[in-house]
Amino acid sequence: MTEQVRYTVADGIAEIALERPPVNALTLELIGDLNAALRQAGDDDAVRAVIVSSAFDKVFCAGLDLSVVQGATGLDMRRFLNKLYLELYDIQYRLGKPTISAVRGAARAGGMTIAVSCDMVVAGEGASFGYPEVDVGLIPALHFVHLPRQVGRHKAFELLFSAKPFSAVEAERIGLIGCVVPDDRVMDKARDLARDFAAKSPTVMRIGRDAFLRANDRDYRRDIEHMAEVMCNLVETEDSKEALAAFLEKRPPRWPSSGD
Repeated sequence: MTEQVRYTVADGIAEIALERPPVNALTLELIGDLNAALRQAGDDDAVRAVIVSSAFDKVFCAGLDLSVVQGATGLDMRRFLNKLYLELYDIQYRLGKPTISAVRGAARAGGMTIAVSCDMVVAGEGASFGYPEVDVGLIPALHFVHLPRQVGRHKAFELLFSAKPFSAVEAERIGLIGCVVPDDRVMDKARDLARDFAAKSPTVMRIGRDAFLRANDRDYRRDIEHMAEVMCNLVETEDSKEALAAFLEKRPPRWPSSGD
């Protein structure tokens, strides 16, 4: 791991904090460090619960570092999504210990993926969520699978294709997250939950969590793989390249597919 992820353990709780200034924009290195920290927590018998958070008060994770996408091929995107979608999912699936994401500030795009990969989400009242991918020529592919199962098809479509941010209060209301607390209580609440989990039988928690995930997995992983493939194909289209260029250049897009 590098200095982009802070890893500490105390009283049976591993805390993993993203720390890539200024907004925890995701690169292959940062995702690799997060996955390595989760593996370390999973392999440590002294760890009974895990909290994933940000070292910054005003942002959890802004999503993909757009430099990763600039000029990217489908193969480049596949390498990135294999880590963010499939590797992260597989690590969480096999972790055997409850995980909690503690969200303060903004969680966007890939930051949403990290947050919802955990078993529980605790958010501050000032936190906000969103799927801005369509505005930069991408799609929130994993969330095409995840979100309709959480909030229903029609609400999911609105959130995924409007690209508008929404509050933590709204996220709790629609069932996307489990708990909203004052901003200065987010880590306290996450630690209270983690301590409660850590006090229970590790064997019962491991077997029970494994059973819970299997019961709710269905075709989830296979569907994620399919969505990752769609994203890899999309990034090579002219419209996707134009949307990203327009966003970075702060101008209206000129869609090649519409003849504009």
